Amino acid sequence: MTSSRRRLVVLIALLWARLFFWDALALAQSSNTEDLAIVVHPSTPVNGLTFAELRQVVLGERQYWTPGMPVVLLMRAPVAVEREAVLKVIYEMTEGEFKQYWIAKIFRAQSASPPKIVYSNDTANQLVGSIPGAIAFVVASDVGPGLKALRVDGRLPGEPGYRLHVALP
Repeated sequence: MTSSRRRLVVLIALLWARLFFWDALALAQSSNTEDLAIVVHPSTPVNGLTFAELRQVVLGERQYWTPGMPVVLLMRAPVAVEREAVLKVIYEMTEGEFKQYWIAKIFRAQSASPPKIVYSNDTANQLVGSIPGAIAFVVASDVGPGLKALRVDGRLPGEPGYRLHVALP
């Protein structure tokens, strides 16, 4: 075998090893995820939403659950993993685009205010439990007692095919 052919074989072997290692690393990282539950006040007259309906809610396009019950959207503060997941998967926006979106929406008088900021899942649970119409995004294992977790496209967190996940640190 010539030296150039040996180099090619070694290069191919290194590339295969790197691909295998990269796949193993990605698999290890993906196992550190948890489902992201959408929780609402127990009196909210909704048990599930399609993904498109969920987008309407978070984009402020659907502002009422019923005529007498407004949607009160709660979002985790910037840098929270729940917020990052919601921005990426549901909003399909970066943090900057999200801020610009809500500034424009308020400027055009399409909304009175942006989502309310909460700094922990405990606070989100407390507010959702005490404000009729409230909706928040919480790591599934942190869902507080008495709250209603919504189905998304017919699936609850933990069920196969549920599409909202959060990468845990």
